[in-house]
Amino acid sequence: MTGRKPFVRELTSVPSRSGALAALANWPNVLLLESVLQRGELGRYSFLMANPVHTFVCQTPVYGADPFREIRDQMAERRVETIPDLPPFQGGVAGLLSYELGGCFERLPLPEQVDGKIPSLFAGLYEWVLAWDHGENRCWLMSTAKTERAARAQYRQVTAALDTICDGPSFPLVPEEFVPIRSNFRPEEYISAVQRVIEYIRAGDIFQANLSQRFQTRTARTPVEQYLSLRHHNAAPFAGFLNHEDWSVISSSPERFLQVRNREVITRPIKGTRQRRNVPEADLYTRDELRESEKDRAENVMIVDLLRNDLSRVCRMGSIRVPELCVIEAYETVTHLVSEVRGELEEDASFWDLLTVTFPGGSITGAPKIRAMEIITELEQITRGPYCGSLFYCGFDGTADSSILIRTMRLIGDELAFSVGGGIVAQSHPRLEYEETLHKASGMLRSLGQVDISI
Repeated sequence: MTGRKPFVRELTSVPSRSGALAALANWPNVLLLESVLQRGELGRYSFLMANPVHTFVCQTPVYGADPFREIRDQMAERRVETIPDLPPFQGGVAGLLSYELGGCFERLPLPEQVDGKIPSLFAGLYEWVLAWDHGENRCWLMSTAKTERAARAQYRQVTAALDTICDGPSFPLVPEEFVPIRSNFRPEEYISAVQRVIEYIRAGDIFQANLSQRFQTRTARTPVEQYLSLRHHNAAPFAGFLNHEDWSVISSSPERFLQVRNREVITRPIKGTRQRRNVPEADLYTRDELRESEKDRAENVMIVDLLRNDLSRVCRMGSIRVPELCVIEAYETVTHLVSEVRGELEEDASFWDLLTVTFPGGSITGAPKIRAMEIITELEQITRGPYCGSLFYCGFDGTADSSILIRTMRLIGDELAFSVGGGIVAQSHPRLEYEETLHKASGMLRSLGQVDISI
């Protein structure tokens, strides 16, 4: 692609991401895509942006509609030539895909309880972005504004805001008063729902489904305070914060959904979880037990096969490969079993085409995907919203990255909610599956301070 290059200025003093977020917190539609936990190239960059020049909204999915049509048109109008050897996102479209957006791509039922406060798609065309390279400890402001004068004005406005950076909150943040936290399932109801999934598996409907429960509470914290608390207690390579005037999405996810770089696609599904132990010997034992678990390996391999099939619809024939299968990755509160699938996009395929054939991700639906999603809707009985959706960016050159929104909270006023779930297979033990959801919730519960799970 030929066109104008972004306006770029390196900041002489590298600001903290938490301080920069606090300084820009009240700017319209501020979005932080942050790598709190860096592991080489996985989690090397972070990006902060705000005040998009255009927003794209799909409130309710309509089967057969193209929710990305306006995005494609707007990006095609702006011919921007990205600069090599700088962070990969230099301006473009970024935002939120809620789980229900999948209803645009497949004919899916909606649950009895439809929560439409957060759109199925909310994205912005962001002209400027602050980009951190953690490997080199450097930070740049990059702008794709149509004129250099406008880009310089953006630089002055952003750097003036950064001059107001002060220390963030200390931890732990404790709520002003005791607030209970409740699930939409009683323990026995969730266990019964797991058993129902197993019955569907035995009947031949599916091989696997991802079942979740939702926790709700209230908080007096600001969205930024809660995000900083979550990233402190649950560090992960795919953290994210999106602050709309009516709602906020707060995430610290360990899971990459789709990355596109030089037309190579990478997806890294997580299937298989164990709680971390405080005693090193016990922690090592549970890690080895997860590695040797036939049940968890089968669960992971099923999703790898599903994703290989999804990618094959838009990738070159013969390019799909699995360089990593069922490897162990340890995080703050849990250990996961992770695989990696790669492919090369067809010449006429884009990131938006890739989303159309893969969203929502197979690791948080099941296999076969459509029937699994129907069963999820039947048993969960409420829309998932941002949970199991994605925060993403896509640059003008097609470079893209995105997360699976697990370990994710949504905040509307003082009402905070988050969901946790797990993959159910034929070998699943219903009570252990329930307990696994609590293990996954532990980092989020700690980020809330003194809370009680009420049933």
